[in-house]
Amino acid sequence: MTVLDQRVMRDEKILQLKQGRTVYAESPELIRLIKRGIEREGLTIDIEKTNGGCWFIPSEEAQVE
Repeated sequence: MTVLDQRVMRDEKILQLKQGRTVYAESPELIRLIKRGIEREGLTIDIEKTNGGCWFIPSEEAQVE
C-alpha cells in the first residue's frame, strides 16, 4: 500500500473544489491542510463536519460566477 503525501492530496482536493466538485477528507491533518488551502485561495466553501471527517462543498454562489 502506498502512502500519499498529504500536501499532494490537499492540492488535488483544492483543484476539485475549484472545479465545483464536493470533496471529503477523514484525517485531521488533511482537513487542516484543506482549510488552509481554501483560505489561501479565497474560495467560498461550506464545511460540514461528520463523525468520520469533513465534507467541503463549494457554495452555490461561487458556482454561479
